[in-house]
Amino acid sequence: MERKPSIHSMYQTQIIGTGSCLPKRVLTNKDLEDIVDTSDKWITRRTGIKERHISSNNENETTTELATQASLKAIEMAGIENQDIDLIITGTVTSDRQFPSTSCMVQDSLKATRAAGFDVSAGCSGFLYALSIADNAIRCGTSKTALVIGVDRLSSITNWLDRSTCVLLADGAGAVVLNSTTENQGILSTHIRSDGALWELLYSSPGNSYSPKILNDLDQMTYHLRMEGKRLFKKAINCLTSIAKEALQYNSLSSSDINLVVPHQANQRIIEGLAKSLAIPLEKMYSNIQLFGNTSSASIPIALDNANREGLIKKNDYVLLSSFGAGLTWASSILNWSR
Repeated sequence: MERKPSIHSMYQTQIIGTGSCLPKRVLTNKDLEDIVDTSDKWITRRTGIKERHISSNNENETTTELATQASLKAIEMAGIENQDIDLIITGTVTSDRQFPSTSCMVQDSLKATRAAGFDVSAGCSGFLYALSIADNAIRCGTSKTALVIGVDRLSSITNWLDRSTCVLLADGAGAVVLNSTTENQGILSTHIRSDGALWELLYSSPGNSYSPKILNDLDQMTYHLRMEGKRLFKKAINCLTSIAKEALQYNSLSSSDINLVVPHQANQRIIEGLAKSLAIPLEKMYSNIQLFGNTSSASIPIALDNANREGLIKKNDYVLLSSFGAGLTWASSILNWSR
């Protein structure tokens, strides 16, 4: 199918480097059996998750540190200097401090003194929201080289007495380096949506005091995540499907044109539902949820980095990204891979 030309701009945005970072500690489903009334079989059947990475105070695995390490890997792959970066945008809901932003903390760690930095709060859609902003900045010429990060430490806002949520949540960071190109490739389009009327399906609530003995070095925040799982599950598949189809239609592409889908890693059943709704073979749906769980805004950049380093994405491949999170928010992007 013939694709529409990009929006009116002399510049387009391409990804030239990817990176990710995960905490050292691995929490298995077997470990969770000692924390709440659950089992490996129950967790695997309902979510597809087998293990997840949980940050540790003893290892100094802060939000800033995880984001910095992921960024350094992306910068190394991109072959640029830290001083080349003129914009840093981070998607996160678990910044180390209410202010300053994680982006400013990362900027200091990287000594990227030319960059402007700020954060985006869009739940699990944070990375794609940040990507959309950076893409627009590059297209209109206000940025040339941008660093976009997705990072969360959901262990810090987990209610470890709630078996319906604590088995899902995990920590990690992913990052991409973007720069401008005059070629008609790279990020073809980004699409973002929200519905604040549904905020009560996934939100933060005051109070968070219990920490399991095996996780006694957690850095806990003063609130915890609450989720209405059944309604959220149905809404997630519908929103992920609709925003993906919007991106396909905008670029005059069909599902058969897509070489790889990198969806938000929330639940394996959601990924399978999305594949069915889009009529895309499951083998084209990238999934690492079994190893990493739901890392919120970090899940797509971690998965994208994994797929890239595994050699699953080749030059000129069409890659579809799709996410869904608190807000409610949802987003998508289509890439024509340029490296």
